Amino acid sequence: MGWFSCIFSPSTDEKDDPSEDHYKTAIKISRHEKEDGIVRQKREKEEQVAIEKAKEISLKQFEKEEAERRLQESKEEGKREKVDDQVDDEQTQIDRATKESLKLFQKEEEKRRLEKSKEEGKRKQVDDDDKGQFKHSKDKEVALPSICNGCKSEIKDGLSVNAFGDLWHPHCLCCLHCHRPIAMDEIARKGKFHRSCYKEHRHPTCCVCQNKIPPTAEGIKYNEHPFWKEKYCPCHDSDGTAKCCSCERLEPRGTNFVMLDDDRWLCLQCIGSSVMDTYECHALHLEIRDFLEGLFFKVDKEFPLLLVQKQALNKAEQEEKIDYHHEVVTRGICLSEEQNVTSVKEKPKMGPNNTLINMVTETQMVSGCEVTAILIIYGLPRLLTGYILAHEMMHAWLRLNGYKNLKLELEEGLCQVLGLRWLESHTFSSTDAAAASSSSSSNSTPPAASTSKKVDDWTDYEKKLAEFCIHQIKEDDTPLYGRGFKLVHEILVSNHYSLKDTLKDIVNASKSVPVSKF
Repeated sequence: MGWFSCIFSPSTDEKDDPSEDHYKTAIKISRHEKEDGIVRQKREKEEQVAIEKAKEISLKQFEKEEAERRLQESKEEGKREKVDDQVDDEQTQIDRATKESLKLFQKEEEKRRLEKSKEEGKRKQVDDDDKGQFKHSKDKEVALPSICNGCKSEIKDGLSVNAFGDLWHPHCLCCLHCHRPIAMDEIARKGKFHRSCYKEHRHPTCCVCQNKIPPTAEGIKYNEHPFWKEKYCPCHDSDGTAKCCSCERLEPRGTNFVMLDDDRWLCLQCIGSSVMDTYECHALHLEIRDFLEGLFFKVDKEFPLLLVQKQALNKAEQEEKIDYHHEVVTRGICLSEEQNVTSVKEKPKMGPNNTLINMVTETQMVSGCEVTAILIIYGLPRLLTGYILAHEMMHAWLRLNGYKNLKLELEEGLCQVLGLRWLESHTFSSTDAAAASSSSSSNSTPPAASTSKKVDDWTDYEKKLAEFCIHQIKEDDTPLYGRGFKLVHEILVSNHYSLKDTLKDIVNASKSVPVSKF
């Protein structure tokens, strides 16, 4: 009984039991932890909701900004399209032709793609039928390049004009009358003309009398210069209308050609660059000597170069006993006989009514070696004078170096080739001229003398006059000069433009052995 009372005696007072306090404390702590967990879960849930809401707001803001950006881009694109739509009304004929051809190209390209798509569909169907039996690679189709009917070169970038059943570069489709490009909306129905030019082509205006060329029972008859393409009434060839002795054009009514004192006419454009006396020709004489030296045709001897009137030139020709110049108008001669020559010492001055006055002449005896003098008719433009001088200087070189028995047509042809070479050296830049001269002789040939006047400094008429002189040489059909030039030019081409080898072939063809070696 004592043991039990000792054991249970403390339990008689519940307030003093420490285990009860611990239990209460544990329950209280557990309750607080549970409440904290609930609060924490609630807070986490609220935070999750806030995050989701923030994401939704951010997404809406992004979509709004994206919509605003697209709207801004649309406005800017609209502005660019508005600016692009402002096309300049003053377009050149070439621009309009280019625009028209581009539309046509796009239309044809779309048609070509459609046809290609159909062909590929057919090939695919055939390949599907053969699938499992054959395996083969498809060759890529290579479209043939479009060729311009004008220049015969490839049309790139699709910029072409489809006219008269052919493709053209816009700048190659040119009017046959005015030679300017034709826009698609300006092409005449009956030919390659501007609409406005077609009427003039059918019923041309005479370049002399400025009237419409009258029709005849056989239709409209007119003459046309082969180079200048000027049309005129046939009667002006025999009614005394003045013709320029240089460019061969007829005098239009209302203009006054200049008459030289030997009854030759000179147009106002040719007289602007004419060489009128011996002194003015001195610099040109030195230039031609340098040019020939650059081709290994150096003329060592000194002899006079004289500008003379037509009468003096004819007299010298008779004394030289030259009887083959009847087929052409003599404008220069290389003398080998001793004789008196009257030359132009001081050029004439322009008087009233475009007449020349106060020309001073002098007479002198020319003599010496195989070449006594070179005579050139006065009053011709510098380019034409230089070509004639180069021709005659080649005659001088041949005589001074023993080439005296060459076939006449081959000798004249060779001299024409040298004259042409000098003219062509004036149609390129000085660098190109030197290169052309160098390649014509040998790889070690020194460059020919540069021209005294750059091509850029020429007037448009001087450039055209150079083309005219070259055209005259190449299209000459006379038996001596024309045929001789064509024969020698063929020899020159066969020798790769080597003048040295060409001369050897001329010697062999003439069966002549020169005294001195080339």
